[in-house]
Order: sequence, then structure tokens, then C-alpha cells
Amino acid sequence: MANTYTQHFFHVVFAVRNRESLIIDDFKEDLYRYISGIISNKKQSLFIINGIPDHIHLLINCKPDVNLSNLVQEIKEHSSKFINEKRILKGKFYWQPGFGSFTVSKKDVAMIINYIKSQQEHHKRFNFKEEYLGLLKENEIDFKEEYLFDFNLQ
Repeated sequence: MANTYTQHFFHVVFAVRNRESLIIDDFKEDLYRYISGIISNKKQSLFIINGIPDHIHLLINCKPDVNLSNLVQEIKEHSSKFINEKRILKGKFYWQPGFGSFTVSKKDVAMIINYIKSQQEHHKRFNFKEEYLGLLKENEIDFKEEYLFDFNLQ
């Protein structure tokens, strides 16, 4: 639409099913490139992707006509298929259902990029449960415990 100007930044987080540590160094960069390709093919902009073996973070700038839930579903569906077809792991790879998404102001983009970039350091101090609950609370998102990722796993 003419004369329409937007910026929609989303910090997206999702986990491996059962929070298994399956995103190993052997294929992590290939997985990140593949996910980047999915986002690019959907004409959206990926600023950064990073994570640790049991979950990943993305910062995406989306056009106003994109349905974020559909985009994340497509990322998860196709990246799972990519991993499974390559037979990188013993057994099947699945993402856990659901995701977290947090809007980001343009003035905070650099801060979020640094946060995502420093995931390995961050998780020396905080586990995924502490991080995720912190993000939900910081963003004042109401949630029900039964719909959170399964954090009872060790």
C-alpha cells in the first residue's frame, strides 16, 4: 500500500522437543543458514540467529502482512525436515510445540542483537527456564504454567 511505512521487530525463541541438547556444533551453522534461507524466501529480514543446544533465538524484521505464527511454524517444520533428511542425529528431531515472541523497539535492536549473540555466555549464569520466564515477565506476558515448555526435564 502506498505511503505505508513500518518496522516490526520480533525476538523469537523456541526449543528442541523435551529440551534435548540436539543442536550440536556439527550442524548448527548449516541449520542457522537453512533457517535464514526460509526467512529470506518469505521476504522477511533476519538480523541474527543464535542459541545453545536446546533452544534458539531469532531477531526478525517482518513486513506488516506476515503472520508470525505461520512463519515460525514454517521455520520449525522445514528445519526439522532438513535435519531429519540429512540423518545428522540418531533418531528423529522435533521442535517443541509453541514459541515465545517479543516485540522490539528500533532503539533496542542493538541490545537484543548483543543479547542473542552472547547466548553461550548468558547460559553460564541462567538456565533456559530462568531465561524464558524472565522474558515473559519482563514483557508482561500472561501465561499458564501448563502451556509452557516442559521445564521439569533435567
